[in-house]
Amino acid sequence: MNFADSSERTASPGAMPRGTIAPEGGCPGNFFMSRRWTFERGALIIRDFKGRQLAQLTYTGGHFEGRDTTGGILTLSKQL
Repeated sequence: MNFADSSERTASPGAMPRGTIAPEGGCPGNFFMSRRWTFERGALIIRDFKGRQLAQLTYTGGHFEGRDTTGGILTLSKQL
């Protein structure tokens, strides 16, 4: 999954960071449908092309951890 920032630099203070996602081959479960991300109340929210939530993750120990909407455990880290 490739994440891009679409937050405007001129956004008002306190505006919610957000962006787009370009899924790649091999995305598990419904994550091939992921298109958008937001950072809300300290959590990374991943949504599909219709705006439905696919997962909610929090940042801990240098990566994101959380669950998808079916309760599956997820870990998201940056590939170098």
